[in-house]
Amino acid sequence: MPLESAVDESKPMITTSPSTWLASGIEEAKRLFRLALPLMGAQLAQMGMGVTDAIMAGQYSSLDLAGVALGSSLLWPVMLLFMGCIQAVTPTVSQLNGAKQFIEIGEVIRQGLWMAIVGGIAAATLLNLIGPVYTLLDVEPASAAISIEYLKMCSLGLPALMCFFALRFLADGMGFTRPALLIAISALLIKIPLNYALIYGAFGLPEMGGVGCGVAQAIVMWLQLVLVIVVVTRPRFHKTRWLRRVTAPDWQRIRALLIVGLPIGATIFAEMGLFSLTTLMLGRYGPDVVAAHNISMNINAVLFMPPMALGMAATIRIGSRIGEGPPLEARSTAAIAIMSSLVLAIVGAALIYTLRDNMVLLYTSERVVVDLAAELLLFVVFFLIFDATQSTAAGTLRGYKDTRVPMKIALFSFWVVGLPVGCGLGLGWFGEPLEVYGFWFGLSAGVGCASLLLCRRLFYLSKDLDLIETLSPKTGTPT
Repeated sequence: MPLESAVDESKPMITTSPSTWLASGIEEAKRLFRLALPLMGAQLAQMGMGVTDAIMAGQYSSLDLAGVALGSSLLWPVMLLFMGCIQAVTPTVSQLNGAKQFIEIGEVIRQGLWMAIVGGIAAATLLNLIGPVYTLLDVEPASAAISIEYLKMCSLGLPALMCFFALRFLADGMGFTRPALLIAISALLIKIPLNYALIYGAFGLPEMGGVGCGVAQAIVMWLQLVLVIVVVTRPRFHKTRWLRRVTAPDWQRIRALLIVGLPIGATIFAEMGLFSLTTLMLGRYGPDVVAAHNISMNINAVLFMPPMALGMAATIRIGSRIGEGPPLEARSTAAIAIMSSLVLAIVGAALIYTLRDNMVLLYTSERVVVDLAAELLLFVVFFLIFDATQSTAAGTLRGYKDTRVPMKIALFSFWVVGLPVGCGLGLGWFGEPLEVYGFWFGLSAGVGCASLLLCRRLFYLSKDLDLIETLSPKTGTPT
């Protein structure tokens, strides 16, 4: 499109009076938060399952907590790599929904389900073959043994979980985010008693310790699939006709989804991979260090969920606005999402600083672990602000279907900046080894770099009409 068109289309934003601009901004913030609030609740409930595992395994023993932490450090990046590929469904559906191309949405979901089935089987297979990684990284054997069995149990639910995500992204992309909240709360309420029964051997079940968390997780994954099927078979989704017929895998459509989705998966994997590798490398220092590190990361993750949900809501809202047009008006949504994320992160950082000792005591009463975790949470006070803004910026960029450049930024930030800094300081490449503290300096450097670069990318993309239309043409298929 010629430059004149971009200028003409942006004129209303420039000539609007301040009072009208403010009213428009408030209305857009309301729309964004109507999408975001259920997603925040859903993400917190989802994170609550990880917190439940950490608290209940930690109360059983620090060794089981370390085993579950090590297992989670491999489960999450593998799971999110494949989930990220399927996540292309969200911006695709939201743009089609904005353009009122409902029948096309149905075909997108059918192809997304094929991707989910293959991805779930692949993820489960990978987790069952991952044992040698612990030997390679010199992880303490007792913790590794618990972790391997935990992963085997979790893998039984991964095919169901991937299909759940595909169908959930149908609802999310069409602006119905409340089902995600209700399903996540239901899953959490069932996970807690299941954990108790399987960890401690209650109600006649075997006492499995930390491995019981994995069995409970697999059961909950299948439950989530059943619940989301109930949701997306309701009348409001009938206009997509996604259930009218079964279609064979269509490589052209799957390829279009993978063009958007593979970079999303790689971006998430780059970040989670660094966090997970750090946890695994800390395994050489024993279960107390791993447990303290896991508690600190867990608390960070809980307060990170609301900004992450804002990014997910921005993906939906920006995709819808681009589908409706004009595309440049989506810039106000991007600005509101980033500023809101920053405010939430500052509040979260203040809570951690003032309540960190009490937060750690929820997980364990072992004094060595408590003291170290409380010290590591001081990193989170600064770390959280960058972590929140980079996640929201990445989610916002996905609404534009801009996924390749964010992938490159993530790979650079986390693996070219974060990993060398963490290993260099932690292992003593640059002098006296700082051990766990050095690795946390590396995590902070990687996240800070990602935040600055992703926000810069968003600033320039959101005002470049030609680039927006290249990434999100009216057909809904990326070039």
